[in-house]
Amino acid sequence: MSLMAVEDRAPQPGARAQLADLVRDRKAALDLSYEKLAARCVDPETGVQTVKSSWLHRLATDMPVQAPDLPALRGMAAGLDVPLGRVQDAAGAQFFGIDVVWSASGDARALVERADRMTPEQREQLMRLLDSLAPPR
Repeated sequence: MSLMAVEDRAPQPGARAQLADLVRDRKAALDLSYEKLAARCVDPETGVQTVKSSWLHRLATDMPVQAPDLPALRGMAAGLDVPLGRVQDAAGAQFFGIDVVWSASGDARALVERADRMTPEQREQLMRLLDSLAPPR
């Protein structure tokens, strides 16, 4: 399992908490304990549980934790029942100060994620519709 080590520094005042917020929100929405949530955090590529309940608790209560690696993020996406990109964006913002701005509402990202599941013909139709509604500059 990954994410067992804990950094020696305390969270800084005004520190980012995007991943922590996501974990708190999804834990509440799914009505799960930290133990049950951790048990769901299984990397779909390896079949291995990637985080422990203690790590999730420390993260959600703003205690110092080690930044998650990609298998942990994949496991968290599965456990939280959200797209991997959402977990990656939250972790990047919280641990590395990387802010991904798709749009103020978040709708642009949702459109991109859906477009990736479309056939080339469907994407072409969507582009024609978008051009008719909001012509390119």
